[in-house]
Amino acid sequence: MRGSCLCKSIEYEVDQLDTEIEHCACHTCRKAHAAAFNTAAGVKQAHFRWLKGAELLKHYESSPGKKRYFCSNCGSHLVAQKEGKAHLVLRVATLDDDPGQLPVQRIWASHAVPWLAYDSDIDSHAEWQPGHQ
Repeated sequence: MRGSCLCKSIEYEVDQLDTEIEHCACHTCRKAHAAAFNTAAGVKQAHFRWLKGAELLKHYESSPGKKRYFCSNCGSHLVAQKEGKAHLVLRVATLDDDPGQLPVQRIWASHAVPWLAYDSDIDSHAEWQPGHQ
């Protein structure tokens, strides 16, 4: 599977996801992704390769021993790496290919924001809201 940042300056390839996909609503994921939650999966470093643009990567150590890597051009957060761990935490939303899996759990639900109703009956649209400019 291939993935990339928003501006396509950085591209990567993964052979497989080595853990299940999960949503994380922790405070740092919400801030790092500017979203209600982050969707991630573990990938062993042996199953991950930068194809293009690795020199554009920057990182931020969001907690001791955890570095979040992002594109220095567009800011897309691509992976995180925890000191001493054999896998990267892949940001599944940056995949350009379908991983063929669905998320199996939410973590840090205690940090979830009250304005997001995961199981609500709110309207859903395949693309943009019809009639919205």
